[in-house]
Amino acid sequence: MINSIMLTSRIIRYNLKIIFAGRFFFFLLAALVFYVFFMVVSVYDNVEINIGFMYEITFFPALLLIFYPMVFGIQRDEDARMLEILFGIPDYRYKVWLVRLVLIFFLVFVLLILFAALGSYLLYPIAPIRLAAQLLFPVCFLGSLAFLLSTRIRNGNATAVVMVILGFFLTIFSEIVEDTLWDIFLNPFGSPRQYTEMAFQQIVWKNRVFLSVGSLVFILGALLNLQNREKYI
Repeated sequence: MINSIMLTSRIIRYNLKIIFAGRFFFFLLAALVFYVFFMVVSVYDNVEINIGFMYEITFFPALLLIFYPMVFGIQRDEDARMLEILFGIPDYRYKVWLVRLVLIFFLVFVLLILFAALGSYLLYPIAPIRLAAQLLFPVCFLGSLAFLLSTRIRNGNATAVVMVILGFFLTIFSEIVEDTLWDIFLNPFGSPRQYTEMAFQQIVWKNRVFLSVGSLVFILGALLNLQNREKYI
């Protein structure tokens, strides 16, 4: 048990170094700058500010937080010559990359709480944990999709380009299925005119189930891709 605890702690420390290394700080700084910029613009434009609006202006910074560690994680392992060691660990895909995914999602959740708390203090009073929890569904969905693509493409820059292009098409698709359970960018704090409050809450619940199942499928597919070590070494 002691050996297992020591191994787990080392894996966590290693993955924290991977997550916070490289360009993550710049993505964090960019997310903060965009968040403050959106708040300033909303004040000057006299936008009606409510929790739904706070969700919308936090969405893009949330994507910036999840983007780098999901897209460039495997490439950083390859650049650091750690792939051979990771593939040598029994059940490596569960002991290393799965732990990393949990850490990334947890850290992004904590950062979203801090962002929401900043917005609550400067712009509009909200419940930061509630807002961060709702944002975590689409963030996990898109982050898991990025991780799946990174296991197929095996290059961070190429994966980033593919995700940007895919994000463009997802935005168009989201406009077609706006305010339905298939809408990845559905705002759970919005109030669509074509639905009653109860009907909209049911759509939000189904949408969150859809995003959760999609995230699990993407993660499972990525972990299965990582079984073929010949592709990476």
